[in-house]
Amino acid sequence: MSDTVDVHMTPAHAREDCDVAIIGGGPAGLMAAEAAAARGANVAVYDAMASCGRKFLLAGKGGLNLTHEANGDALLARYGDDLPAALRGALEAFDTRAVRAWAAGLGIETFVGSSGRVFPADMKAAPLLRRWLERLRRAGVSFHPRHRWCGWDGQALLFASPEGDVRAAPRATVLALGGASWPRLGSDGGWVSLLQAEGADVTPLTPANCGFECAFSSHLRDRHAGQVAKNVVLECTDSTGRAHRAPGDLVITDYGFEGGCIYALSRWLRDAIAADGAATLRVDLAPGYTRAALEAALARPRGKRSLGEHLRRAIHLDAVRAALVFETAPVEQRADPVALATHIKAARFVLTAPRSLAEAISTAGGVRFAACDERLMLRAKPGVFVAGEMLDWEAPTGGYLLTGCLATGSLAGAGAGDRR
Repeated sequence: MSDTVDVHMTPAHAREDCDVAIIGGGPAGLMAAEAAAARGANVAVYDAMASCGRKFLLAGKGGLNLTHEANGDALLARYGDDLPAALRGALEAFDTRAVRAWAAGLGIETFVGSSGRVFPADMKAAPLLRRWLERLRRAGVSFHPRHRWCGWDGQALLFASPEGDVRAAPRATVLALGGASWPRLGSDGGWVSLLQAEGADVTPLTPANCGFECAFSSHLRDRHAGQVAKNVVLECTDSTGRAHRAPGDLVITDYGFEGGCIYALSRWLRDAIAADGAATLRVDLAPGYTRAALEAALARPRGKRSLGEHLRRAIHLDAVRAALVFETAPVEQRADPVALATHIKAARFVLTAPRSLAEAISTAGGVRFAACDERLMLRAKPGVFVAGEMLDWEAPTGGYLLTGCLATGSLAGAGAGDRR
């Protein structure tokens, strides 16, 4: 990875025993290291990859979305209805204001975009990560790359390294190994069986913030794959009958849909597919029109114009959104303004599967909060804490994922640091 940040990692043969071991060098692990070091602990960070923060750097390729300006109940609502007490406490203690203050402490100025998302002024991840790692090193944190955690050897942690097996016996450990999305960057979910063997309760990992498969016609797939239906509103219904809506831009692919608005609905679409084998996605392709206004506009004479041209002139529907109308509206209904308006306001698509874990932006499932105490220590393994995407929570994109990782990392690291 061209943006890899190196801070003079420590080779295995030079490693010293520590008070707190952090396994995983992503945002949750690094924040845990910072919190533990702030309590005077001697901290070591172990990572299977050659450098820290590889997924963090990838997320910053198009502009690093650090957090969101939402706070209080508006922030907590993005993590689901039944918020575990430990997650609530973590987010209240390290909310979006705290994220911005933390970045400012690293000399990184932030700004709020038009959607409420918060970005570094230069939009880049590498400068922030470099300063963060330098500050951790000054605090005495040591880094050990290419150390793949293999579980426990008695009470000691066991790592496979280029120099052979390495053992460490810290007073406390924070596991921050991520979920199972983008495994080439280090998070492959291999920890699940290790924790289950120790008695930890783990919900199976599933894709979150992911695309979905849909059986498109060859015409739509061949003509419009890779194009974007802009400014639409998606809707789906959960198992209780509650409707969930998400505005945004919808990306058409050769297998189905991608994009931020469908990611926002992914938990309910995924659960519906798991329960029923399919999920129905409704797409409002003209959210700026009421149904009555749409019917009136479509009823105007179109003369010799094609229907696509009529849609463009009458309601400003571009070719991509018109193609989605044609995909769902039977030919015999297209001349009827009332029927056509129905398909434009609620084009229905049957989704058959989420995309794979390896393609997902994030992971749902993980260690259940009931398996941890209020500081995220495993009840089945005293002295071992869990943070980040290893825990059973999920949130949409928009800065909420990173905020959750930083908040749980801070809570777990503080707990580990206090056990030294």
